[in-house]
Order: sequence, then structure tokens, then C-alpha cells
Amino acid sequence: MELIEEAHDHGARYNKACQVVGISIRTLQRWKCFGVKDNRKGASKRVVRKLEPETCQAIIGHCNSGRFRDLNPHEIVPLLLNEGIYLASVSTLYRVLKAENLVHHRSKLKPRNGCGKPAEHLAMGSDQVYCWDITWLPTTIKGLFFYAYGVIDIFDKNIVGWSVHEEESKRYSRDLFERTLRSKKVKLRALHADNCHPMKGGTLIALLKGLNVEVSHSRLRVSNDKPFIESLFKTLKFRVNYPLRFRDLAHTREWMASFVNWYNPEHQHSSIGHVTPQQMRSGEAKLIFERRNAVMRQAQAEYP
Repeated sequence: MELIEEAHDHGARYNKACQVVGISIRTLQRWKCFGVKDNRKGASKRVVRKLEPETCQAIIGHCNSGRFRDLNPHEIVPLLLNEGIYLASVSTLYRVLKAENLVHHRSKLKPRNGCGKPAEHLAMGSDQVYCWDITWLPTTIKGLFFYAYGVIDIFDKNIVGWSVHEEESKRYSRDLFERTLRSKKVKLRALHADNCHPMKGGTLIALLKGLNVEVSHSRLRVSNDKPFIESLFKTLKFRVNYPLRFRDLAHTREWMASFVNWYNPEHQHSSIGHVTPQQMRSGEAKLIFERRNAVMRQAQAEYP
């Protein structure tokens, strides 16, 4: 631009001077109006909000630490917020880890495929809608199983009732809900279950109708109709201390009791904002969310 202006001052035309330099007259006009910054697609630019290398290293260090190495960013961010620490958003953590080739599918299952969302009950509070099912727990004898009955509150994800027996039975199903509903005086609105015979036993249905509970069942061979209880059983069987084989009924019930005692007060549940089911049921989760939001607002004020 300096050479062109010097030539123009000595009588040369802008168009001819630009031809000598190798640019168009339009480029010269744009440089004069908007500066010489390169706005072309693919040109190297300075991103104002780009993370500093020190911040990226801090994120990688936290995620690879012994405390967080088995957790995903959705779990890491809330735990750090509980301590008043904000590094970056969940998506930023994933982006930084992906750039370092640290994001991989580590589950024993195949990668999850998308599927249509089934019809569901709406729960606006605790003890409104329950979901229940039965899962098989293998024993040390091949082909022999124990059966774990589980009832979960779909609002706060609490395990409100459970039992373990040597068989699937309508009698055990009624006994479970006799303890869960009538003994605790719970006014349940709806109950969702599978299509197996223990879920449709006459004595159980009579008990539920006597308590004015609306009963619904999943479609045949569609496990996604009851995702909450299926998710619970996956958490149960992928627990670190889950024994692959159970010795006897006493061993099974003892382990199941320890799992419930961990799950309700300690498990950071992803679908309720990474608080425990017990915190969600007691209302303590609201205060936790407010503290996290305060940390986020402070971090935003410091680094807008």
C-alpha cells in the first residue's frame, strides 16, 4: 500500500499501480476501508475465546488424575463445581480430550444406537410413578440364577423396594408391593412394568387396584419402554465390586443390600443433574444446583 500511494503521489493511476503490484483495485479499496486483516476462508485467525495451552493442560491433568480417570466429563464438571472449581464446559472438556485422542468407547456393550422414544408417564414429584422389573443374577452353578426384584421412583431415581428370591413368583411380587406401598402408606398414582407373569399376577393387580394405582405394561420385546429400571440394572451389573457369580441366596441378598445402600445416598445420577437420588428426594439437590450456578456465574464474570 505504501508503494502504491507513493506511485500515486507521483502521478500514476491506482489501477496501473495495482497491476504492477499484482492485486486488484477492489482489494486496495477494501484494505483502506477495513484494514489489511486476511478474512479469506481458511486464513489463519486469532480466536479471542480460544483456551490457553495452560487451561488445556489443566483439563487433561484433571481428567487423567486417579480421581477422575474413570468418570466422563458429564460427571467431572458437577463434582468440580461442588468444590467451587470451574475449568470449562462439558462440551469443551470433550473437545480438548478428543484433540488429544483420549475419547474412546470403553463399555463392554456395543455403541448405543438411536431409537424412538416410547410413551411414558409424567411424574412431577416423588412417590407418583414407579417402575419395576426382575433381573437374573447368575450363581456359581451354570444355568442356575437368583432373581432380583427392583422398584424405582422415576422422578428421583430412588430404589424404593427390592427383594431377592430363588424364582419368579406372583406371590413374591405382591409381598414386595405390600411392603413398599401399604406399609409405607405411599399414595402411588401409576406403576409401569414388563409383560412377564409376575407383573400380571391376580393378587398383585388386585392390591394395586385397591390402592387406586394405574397399571401399565411395556410392549412385547421392547425393553426401551421401561428405560429407568433397565438403566438401574445396568448400573447394578457394571458396578466395580459386582461379583460375576453368587455363592448362595444369603450372599446375593447381602450384596444387593450393600448396592442399594450405595446407590440411594452416594450414586451421582446423570439423569437428575449428577446428584444422588436421596438428595433429589429430600430437596437438598435444589441447594446444590444453586451453589453450582453461583460458581458458574462467578466464573463467567471473571472470564466473560
